Amino acid sequence: MPQTPHTETHFTGGELVRDIVIGMSDGLTVPFALAAGLSGAVSSSHVVVVAGLAEIAAGSIAMGLGGFLAARSDAEHFEQELLRERREVETIPEAESKEVAEIFQSYGLTQEECQPVVDALRRKPKAWVDFMMRFELGLEKPERGRALRSALTIALAYVIGGLVPLSPASASSWGRTYPSNGRAGASNYYLHAAGCSRC
Repeated sequence: MPQTPHTETHFTGGELVRDIVIGMSDGLTVPFALAAGLSGAVSSSHVVVVAGLAEIAAGSIAMGLGGFLAARSDAEHFEQELLRERREVETIPEAESKEVAEIFQSYGLTQEECQPVVDALRRKPKAWVDFMMRFELGLEKPERGRALRSALTIALAYVIGGLVPLSPASASSWGRTYPSNGRAGASNYYLHAAGCSRC
């Protein structure tokens, strides 16, 4: 009977999802607060929309820049730790070998079972360093271009999220003025939406 090949599929977009969540969450809240405040203070939907778009532009730039700098910092931290591990493998191999054995022993292996693996890693310094980076420090090598992709993803998610709370004002006629009860109604809409978001 023919065997069906086993294919494993794993979700690997964790960093992308994290960037989208960061951008969307801020994009939904900050322009929302601005629109809610202005809708109760001014009589023109035009003012609410223009102020909201200005905030979205500034916020997306700020959030994107923050994501870029955070990713760059992660990459620099990885490189510094990589150099340190390379130096330790060269200068204090016995101590590093002991750390490798301790990692395997934490998974229930004995010293005798660990020793062949430790000896094999000592013969392959690059693999040894990679092992220590991943299992001792818990660091993965950042992908090339990660900083730029993170910045663009967060900024775009912020823009998309920021347009949601502006939709009631932008749906109104451009330049339409609210009567006093209309301003209160618009403000109440935003406050009601905020309450529903906590449900």
